[in-house]
Amino acid sequence: MAAPLSLQLECGSGAELLFGGIRKHRVTLPSQQGPWHVRKLLVWIKENLLKERPELFVQGDSVRPGILVLINGADWELMGKLDYLLQDQDNVVFISTLHGG
Repeated sequence: MAAPLSLQLECGSGAELLFGGIRKHRVTLPSQQGPWHVRKLLVWIKENLLKERPELFVQGDSVRPGILVLINGADWELMGKLDYLLQDQDNVVFISTLHGG
């Protein structure tokens, strides 16, 4: 059984609007059978934090194109993307790169 994880989640450049305007979330992910990967985190976020229009944040089992994901300051593509094994105290940032004009 995997222990609970404490994470800092941040949203910016408009992504926070999907989370009720809240930019920073300190969350504790519950214990579960297997480890917490980013793939499972996105499902948890969709079920627990998103306030509106989930289709603007998730697409399939990943984030929608146009959302940059950083894990502890590094692009998630360098970290294994959806398969990254989350660690206690990780900082995960979601930044929208799409802007209206």
